[in-house]
Amino acid sequence: MEGWREFFAAELGAAAALAGLVIVGISINVERILASPRLPGRAAETLVTPTGVLVAATYCLVPDQPDWLLGAELISTGLAMWAVPTVIQVRARRAGAEANYPFWPRILLTQFSSLPFIVAGALMAIHATGAVYWLVPGIVVSLIATVLNAWVLLVEILR
Repeated sequence: MEGWREFFAAELGAAAALAGLVIVGISINVERILASPRLPGRAAETLVTPTGVLVAATYCLVPDQPDWLLGAELISTGLAMWAVPTVIQVRARRAGAEANYPFWPRILLTQFSSLPFIVAGALMAIHATGAVYWLVPGIVVSLIATVLNAWVLLVEILR
């Protein structure tokens, strides 16, 4: 983890700020969000990704942590980042709440934002070199997914 402290500190700050802005945005449009059968789940999804980045970056900043422990923490974070949106998406699809909207981008964003955390954690646990590099695309996609979902909740909702 040598040389990564600044990266993870910056990502932690960015994720925390983005999560805070999303919470404010949700609170501004909470009545509209709750009035739509498809948006409450989308709001929850929107908070999962920056929270996952925040948690993972925090774990990565813990000094002198054994690789196996960091690996387990990253796996559990990635699994939570995958499971929560996946359950929300499956329930929304089954309820027909997403019938008129493109659904596959949400699914892809969930997969591409969470799975790199799981891979990084597994590689970290077995002491593979380069494991931490898997976090970079996971973090980037997570932040992109957050911004796109926030756009839907803050701007598209008004159309």
